[in-house]
Amino acid sequence: MHQRSNDGVIATGNAQVRNTVVASGSNARVDFRVTEDEAEPAGGRPLTPPEISDLLARFVEELRRSDHPEREDLAEFAEDAREELAAPEPRTGKLRRVAKALVEAVPGFAALASLAVTIEEAVRGL
Repeated sequence: MHQRSNDGVIATGNAQVRNTVVASGSNARVDFRVTEDEAEPAGGRPLTPPEISDLLARFVEELRRSDHPEREDLAEFAEDAREELAAPEPRTGKLRRVAKALVEAVPGFAALASLAVTIEEAVRGL
């Protein structure tokens, strides 16, 4: 299979998504997209607050392009997390709660879910 760069994975309808793309049920649709951007830098080092902030910015962009019913509220929540990351001493407890909430809010939106998991893992590394 030839893979090209694009925007991630989108699954809609009655879909279940786990580590791989799966869609089932009436009106289920899968649009598989491969991205070349790696969320974690080479070498497996923990992400820095500015790098996590960049991930959150990508998350907000993807979210606003999605048809998630709570996209504006979630985008505002993610922007608040970006502000917290810019603080001299970010409150990691607050960031962990935000990251966990983002993961829980986007289970049917695979591209967002994947990015949210990456954010949550990065925040745990702070």
